Amino acid sequence: QVQLVESGGGLVQPGGSLRLSCAVSRSIFIFYAMGWYRQAPGNQRELVAEVWFGRNTNYADSVQGRFTISKDNAKNTVYLQMNGLKPEDTAVYYCNGKSTELGSTRDYWGQGTQVTVSS
Repeated sequence: QVQLVESGGGLVQPGGSLRLSCAVSRSIFIFYAMGWYRQAPGNQRELVAEVWFGRNTNYADSVQGRFTISKDNAKNTVYLQMNGLKPEDTAVYYCNGKSTELGSTRDYWGQGTQVTVSS
């Protein structure tokens, strides 16, 4: 089974920075896209950022210009650099990988890491 393990969350003051990491137990080449999602209490899980196989990226409007997604294929790791953090960014952040399998799309998820932005 493919495992995704997030790390790097924590408590930070508004305006601060964090870098999340997602370590994948298999080559990330198996995914045609990888991304970060987040879910705050009472909210739906939402896409934060994604990077496709061809390195194209997409960001939620709320994080555009503040967050950067990147990947290191050699380390099978995806990162989310978060700068200028706001209290509204508080959520559990999940790593996601999308793969085609037997003609259909399969989603893989990490366990999540808590990010809390508070003064």
